[in-house]
Amino acid sequence: LGLALYASSLCAASGAAFLYHDYCVIGAGPSGLQAAYFLQQAGRDYVVFERSHAPGSFFALYPRHRKLISINKRYTGKSNSEFNLRHDWNSLLSHDRRLLFRRYSHDFFPDADAMVRYLEDFASLLKLRVQYNTAIIHVTLERDGQAWNGHYFLLTDQDRQNYKCSSLLVATGTWVPNVVNFPGSEYVEGYETVSINPEDFAGQTVLILGRGNSAFETAENILGVTNFIHMVSRSRVRLSWATHYVGDLRAINNGLLDTYQLKSLDGLLEGNLEDLAIVKDKKGKLHITLRFYLENRNTSAGIDSVTLPQDELDNFATRAPYDRVIRCLGWKFDFSIYNRSLRMMPGKGNKKKYPQIKPSYESRSTRGLFVLGTASHSVDFRKSAGGFIHGFRYTTRAVHRLLENRHHGVPWPSTVYPITQLTNSIIKRVNEASGLYQMFSILADIILLRENATAFEYLEEYPVGVLAELETQTGRKAPNGLFVVIMEYGRNFSGADKDVFYYNRAVGEAQHAWQSNFLHPVIYYYKRLPTEREMRLRPPDWPLPRPDAVHHIVEDFLTDWTAPNAHILPLRRFLENCLSTDLRNFFAESCFLFAFTRQKLPPFCRQGYVRMQGLVGSEGLRRHAVEAGLLEDYAPTDFPGDRPPDSREGSQDQLLRDHAIPVHPLQHLVNAKDE
Repeated sequence: LGLALYASSLCAASGAAFLYHDYCVIGAGPSGLQAAYFLQQAGRDYVVFERSHAPGSFFALYPRHRKLISINKRYTGKSNSEFNLRHDWNSLLSHDRRLLFRRYSHDFFPDADAMVRYLEDFASLLKLRVQYNTAIIHVTLERDGQAWNGHYFLLTDQDRQNYKCSSLLVATGTWVPNVVNFPGSEYVEGYETVSINPEDFAGQTVLILGRGNSAFETAENILGVTNFIHMVSRSRVRLSWATHYVGDLRAINNGLLDTYQLKSLDGLLEGNLEDLAIVKDKKGKLHITLRFYLENRNTSAGIDSVTLPQDELDNFATRAPYDRVIRCLGWKFDFSIYNRSLRMMPGKGNKKKYPQIKPSYESRSTRGLFVLGTASHSVDFRKSAGGFIHGFRYTTRAVHRLLENRHHGVPWPSTVYPITQLTNSIIKRVNEASGLYQMFSILADIILLRENATAFEYLEEYPVGVLAELETQTGRKAPNGLFVVIMEYGRNFSGADKDVFYYNRAVGEAQHAWQSNFLHPVIYYYKRLPTEREMRLRPPDWPLPRPDAVHHIVEDFLTDWTAPNAHILPLRRFLENCLSTDLRNFFAESCFLFAFTRQKLPPFCRQGYVRMQGLVGSEGLRRHAVEAGLLEDYAPTDFPGDRPPDSREGSQDQLLRDHAIPVHPLQHLVNAKDE
């Protein structure tokens, strides 16, 4: 009967009218709103479907105890808005300065209600096209050779209204609770429903299943009123300061580690949850046993007939009965609404809670279906910040740029500079860019070299996992080699078992930069674009294949890579070696002398001095150059910039005799060179 009703509903749906949009976004959480912003700014036809009456419905419920673990650093000592986003983990990207999260909360760890208000304002102030109270319950494909991707996406909501889209952006996050089924699991309370009133736990003994932030958040709330709390999970606790992964246990929630290690009754245990069983006695107490003890048990027998581990091992760790058992195992992606034609498959191993996607965030099985936000975290799970707002705001922008190139012929944004600005461009980005900083090892700046290395094209925050596809994904060409600028931690510095506070943990000398442990810039040089095969065969834990040359900028305690000798000089020499050119800057006087003494001028002189560009000469500048050893100490003379406004300008011959630093090159010299 159920199959017949479902088939009839599909037939009815097939005959109903479809509302068409180029882009459909499912979910009005942070990633859905971020995608909507970029689509609206580009003038695209889109709609966002949200099942609730307001955006960000997840944050209306979670975290249960209302304190976010995403930092809200309001002061950095700098006014650079791009730099400040490195330490603002809650704001979405927009042009509206009112929509910075620091205007919504002064707390370092904000209340979740502030996030709800922020997302509501983000949607309303930017007039994003969100269709509320619309739950998409079924998604399937319709083959059509005229469609962008060879098919359309057909969506059906709870009212049987149908929609047709050329491209589907899934931004639903992971909201289905992870549940482990074992004998007695019906006695377990879920994180999503358990009481958050500490008084309800007064004088009780509690067992918590799980060891993530939700588990420790729950324990932190009741730590002061319980007899004791035990926490069990299949893996050891992972501390975020050791793994450098913000999804692992944060210090704000780790009070139970203190009470455990300082012997205040609470404790942590490791074990496979699927091997457990819970038995309830006549007094309502919950006893922990093992599944295999119950395999041959008469289910109608009482608690007295059940073999408990302490019957064989009288000091069994969890022999004391519990009053409550709470499940805090996180969430997983909802696959139930997707028809088999989309082939939305879960990942493998510890990524099975996420759908399988490519490094471009597109489904591995269905072209035109992109996964955004927390659900896309399989690309950088336990590596970077792609599962959190301060990470996926940048990956969402990257997906938008990929779509703009694919469907609308808009190439990836880039800027062309003369080669003399190469060092400055890199230094500026590694000191300011928030996308590189937050999505380390995942997003990178790409520098495409022009012919003869006279200029370069700069692309910001491109997903390195699809570097081999750069030309087709961005609409930019890379025939003359490229640099890749990325941020990385040291290879052996992060891990659950790592001591990140050991003595001499930091490197300070430029010659040892490759041994840097903390986050630092790394520049890869390739004479040609890597192939897909090279990407597949890259060394384990390397974000990129082996380059023709690589340079590490030494880590810096202040994350300020502007030191002339430690940071800039080694970088410039690396770039010069790769390009076989001179990237130094010169005073006009030096360029003038080079014109007489060299067959080939350095790029700075060719692109500046010869084109009547360069530093304005003055007595103060000349004295500074002399004191720095950059110029010979000529006798003081009058300079054009120091003369009174009514004085006559000296002739070019006079300037030459005075050894002045000219504003423009000698025109007769340029003419002579042309002849």
